Amino acid sequence: MGAGVVVPWQAISDDALRRLIEEFVTRDGTDTGYAAKSLDADVQRVRRQLASGKAVIVYDQELQTCNIVSRQDIEAG
Repeated sequence: MGAGVVVPWQAISDDALRRLIEEFVTRDGTDTGYAAKSLDADVQRVRRQLASGKAVIVYDQELQTCNIVSRQDIEAG
């Protein structure tokens, strides 16, 4: 990842946040650990992780992309 900036999830509109989370949990070729049993359930699970601080949104300035990563990965990196 290039120069990443943590973006507070509260700073993103509800619609944009939902689309970002949906893209994350349905991403092809990535093992996100989500069972895809229910898109709404997976979205709510990620929302709870963001709200609790267990996950964060990172904007990569170099690639101009957003990703959701665990806070543990950020602190280790």
